[in-house]
Amino acid sequence: MKLYVGNLDYSSTSEDVKNAFAQFGAVESAEVIMDRNTGRSKGFAFVEMGNDDEARAAIAGLDGKNLDGRLIKVNEARPREDRPRPPRY
Repeated sequence: MKLYVGNLDYSSTSEDVKNAFAQFGAVESAEVIMDRNTGRSKGFAFVEMGNDDEARAAIAGLDGKNLDGRLIKVNEARPREDRPRPPRY
């Protein structure tokens, strides 16, 4: 199950996120999303857990909890929507 993690501190790293989720089970991947122009964190991440039970435990255990000084939001990730790109001038 893929999880969305929002309201991250901009200094939080993928390793920080992975460590927080590891207490609830196997973390297959944890990636803080970076702005491709600035190289700075966008303040959210995606985490893939080993199975659905571990993912649900992570949601219950971490949603609304403090990570690096911020109260994070954790829920099941929604499928990515295709959005038209704005024209380049």
